[in-house]
Amino acid sequence: MPFTRREFTKQSALTGAGIALTGTVAALATAPGALAAQESGHDDHDGDDHGHVHSDEPGYGPLVSDPKGILALPAGFSYRIITHSGVTKLESGEYTPSNHDGTATFEGPRGVTLLVNNHELSGTRAGWEHPVPLAEGLVYDPIAAGGCTVVETRRDGRTAEWVGIAGTSTNCAGGATPWGTWLTCEETEDKAGKNGLLKDHGYVFEVDPYDERANRDPRPIKAFGRYAHEAVVIDPKLGHAYLTEDAAGPNGLLYRWVPPHGFKHGRGKLRTLADDAGVLQATKCFDKSGKFVDDLSRATKIGTVYGVDWVDVVDRDAKTVSVRKQFGDQDVTRARKLEGMWWGDGGVYIVSSFARAESPVQHDGQVWFYDPKRRTLTLKVLLGVNADPSKDGAFDGPDNITVSPYGGLVIAEDGEGVQHLFGATESGRTYPIARNELNAGTAEKPEYSEFTGVTFSPDGKTLFANIQTPGIMLAITGPWKRQPNGH
Repeated sequence: MPFTRREFTKQSALTGAGIALTGTVAALATAPGALAAQESGHDDHDGDDHGHVHSDEPGYGPLVSDPKGILALPAGFSYRIITHSGVTKLESGEYTPSNHDGTATFEGPRGVTLLVNNHELSGTRAGWEHPVPLAEGLVYDPIAAGGCTVVETRRDGRTAEWVGIAGTSTNCAGGATPWGTWLTCEETEDKAGKNGLLKDHGYVFEVDPYDERANRDPRPIKAFGRYAHEAVVIDPKLGHAYLTEDAAGPNGLLYRWVPPHGFKHGRGKLRTLADDAGVLQATKCFDKSGKFVDDLSRATKIGTVYGVDWVDVVDRDAKTVSVRKQFGDQDVTRARKLEGMWWGDGGVYIVSSFARAESPVQHDGQVWFYDPKRRTLTLKVLLGVNADPSKDGAFDGPDNITVSPYGGLVIAEDGEGVQHLFGATESGRTYPIARNELNAGTAEKPEYSEFTGVTFSPDGKTLFANIQTPGIMLAITGPWKRQPNGH
């Protein structure tokens, strides 16, 4: 049943306002009250004030350059390389594939952490030095270069890596399921015959980090649709799937998949669905006055709240027309660079990385929060256009995102210049966590590589993240603490 404008008007008064900031970030607000951080006093560092952070200041102090030229971190923090494309090897003997992207962690036995790591490799295997190996029984399209690996890390530093799925294309983000599997998303619309591929692509696949047998004979979840998938989140109560689309010409859409009546989620259940199972829908937003909103970039103030209707997709497999092109300009609400998502606080955090000439209003990043109970989208983060991305200190282009166990959000930057991992507190203050120093390039020829796959270990003690190019997975540890709530 559509969400009525009258219901939205009544509920709009219940939503909170955001925080406007000055400086390099034009405006920012973050997680709602349930993510509020609790102050935990001072952190002590090596007997001096270098890197010392007072309890009313967010973050962990300034970043310290890395003598090894890989990752700048605050004083007291350290990193460990888990996998490195072309350097570390899989159990089968091949090198770790390149182009690390979306990642999630899963708890293993006796202190073991399992990670599933996407490898965003597009097109055929011939175009890449280190594609995902074609592990027997785990291949969807033997020509395609992408896929996922499963990585095992132990407390004593030992690691192992093996293939989770191969023969997929442009595995960008994805999402962990409430039942302990990974959904990997193909960010492409290539059909069989295009770019040398043998099968249609643009699907979501399920990967089980615990049971390799469950990954054999990979089958796309066609019920979720075929388009340039970015990320997916499952509502643990209702079972709805929320999916982002990273596309332009026209801009992409935010989707919801409603399972068929009587369907119960669980390990391996998604691959049993009929291709047309459930209902795939796209968002149609309207403001407090009931006016239709054509593009999410229209929101220029933190705390903006839109009501959401859901419009059914007719041809989810896009047999002749791309899904997003099946709608007219007044049918749905679009957004440029719909990227990472994460479930938290009873809803979904959704990233729109940037907007340029293809959008009504330009910005350098938005994070929205969808409340499935109220059926509202609230703007939580808004980054103004970064005038000089080559200078350190400004954040732009949010991409992968996670909810922090220490309060607020942690965001991986995929901007135009210096690349960071940065945090955002519940009260709306940003702070740096890491800076990519491996391939920073020069002012004349920048060669920055984005951060991806930001996610905490199940115990919250380790932050994992990737430098996409050449493909390095990093484990960051240090004196994590609850972030303050104050301004």
